[in-house]
Amino acid sequence: MKKHIPNTITSLNLFSGSIAIVMAFEGAYIWVVFWVIIAAIFDFFDGMAARLLNAYSDIGKELDSLADVVSFGVAPAVAVFTLLRNDIIYHESLTFIQPYIPYLAFIITIFSALRLAKFNIDERQTSSFIGLPTPANALFWISYVYGVHTTAALSNITLYLTLVLIVALSLLMVSEIPMFSFKLQSMKLKGNEKPLILIICAIAFVALWGIAGLAWTVLAYIAISISSTFISRKAVK
Repeated sequence: MKKHIPNTITSLNLFSGSIAIVMAFEGAYIWVVFWVIIAAIFDFFDGMAARLLNAYSDIGKELDSLADVVSFGVAPAVAVFTLLRNDIIYHESLTFIQPYIPYLAFIITIFSALRLAKFNIDERQTSSFIGLPTPANALFWISYVYGVHTTAALSNITLYLTLVLIVALSLLMVSEIPMFSFKLQSMKLKGNEKPLILIICAIAFVALWGIAGLAWTVLAYIAISISSTFISRKAVK
C-alpha cells in the first residue's frame, strides 16, 4: 500500500496543474497562481514521501516528470499565451502577425520539457541544480502574468519585455549555470547563506508587491546563483 502513496501525491500535482491550465485559459490568473503553488507543494512532498517510505519506482520517476511538464511547463505557458492574446496591446505595425505571437508562449513548455529530460539523466544535479529549475521558472511566469495583466494594455513595452523574458528564461533552464538548492543543509547559518538571503528577499518583495513579488524573488534567485558562481570561480583563479 505504501508504495502507492508517492505516486498518489504526484497525481495530485498533475491534477492541480490541469486545473491551473483551465484557470489560465479563463484568464483567472489569481487561481493559476494558487493551483501552481499547490502543484509545487505536492511536487515537494512526493519526493519526501518516497524517501521516507523507501518507495522509489521507475513509474514514479516517469510520472513525476510528466506531472511537472503539465504543472510547470504547460500551465505557465497557457497563462502567458492568454496574456499575449487578450491583455497586451499591439502596435499597428504588428497587426498581420498579432494572431500568431501568443503561440510563442509555448516555447516555455518546450524548454521546460527539455530541462526535465536533462535533469533525469544528469547525475551532477543531486544536491544542487544546473540551469533554472522548472518550478522556479513556472513561479516567475504565473506571478509575472498576474502582476502585469492589469496594466499590459497601457503600453506595448510589456509585449517586448515578455518576449525577451520567454527566450532568456527558456535558455536559462537548459544552461550550464549552477543554481543552488532551496533546501537548508542544516540548522546552522554557515552553508545556508544563499537560501536564507533568498528567503529574506522573498519576504521583502512579497511585502512590497504582493504576488508579483514572487517574480522578483525568482530573479533574485538567479542573480544570487550567478554572482556566487562568478565569485567562487574568481576565488579559485
